[in-house]
Amino acid sequence: MPAPIRTFFLGLGVFLLQWLILGRLTLWGAFPDAVLLFVAWLGVRKGRQWGALGGFFFGFLLDAVYGTWGMHMLVKTMIGFLMGLFPSSEREGLLILPRQALLGGFVIALVHNGIFVTMLALQAGARNTFLVTGLWIGSALYTAFISTLASLLSSR
Repeated sequence: MPAPIRTFFLGLGVFLLQWLILGRLTLWGAFPDAVLLFVAWLGVRKGRQWGALGGFFFGFLLDAVYGTWGMHMLVKTMIGFLMGLFPSSEREGLLILPRQALLGGFVIALVHNGIFVTMLALQAGARNTFLVTGLWIGSALYTAFISTLASLLSSR
C-alpha cells in the first residue's frame, strides 16, 4: 500500500478513535485531542503542506461531527502548517521520546486550545472560568498525557 494512502487511513483511524472513544472520556470537562497530535506529527514528519492539508481535512471532519463549522478546520490547519515549518533533517526516521512527547504535546495543545477557546468564547459570547481551566489548560494536560502514552506505545 502506498505511503499516502496508509497515512490517510491512519488519520482516519485516529479521527474515529477521537470521535467514538476519546471525545467521551472527559475528566472534569476536559478531553484529549488525538487528531491534533496526529496533525502535529504529520506536519513534523511530512512537512508543512501535508500538515496543513491533514489539519484542513481532519478538522473538517471534526467540524462536521461536533457542529463547530470552521473552527477545528482553521485551527488545525494553522497548527499543521506551523509544525511543518520546523526543519528536520531526518523526517522519516524521526523518533519522539516520551519526555519530548509530554512537553511538545502540552505546548502544542496550549497554543491550539488557546486559539480554539478564544474563538469559541467570541462566537458564543461566553465569559466563564471553565473555558480557561477546563477547556484550555485541562484539555492541554490531558492531550499531553495521551501524547506520552502514544510515544511509549510507538517506541516498542
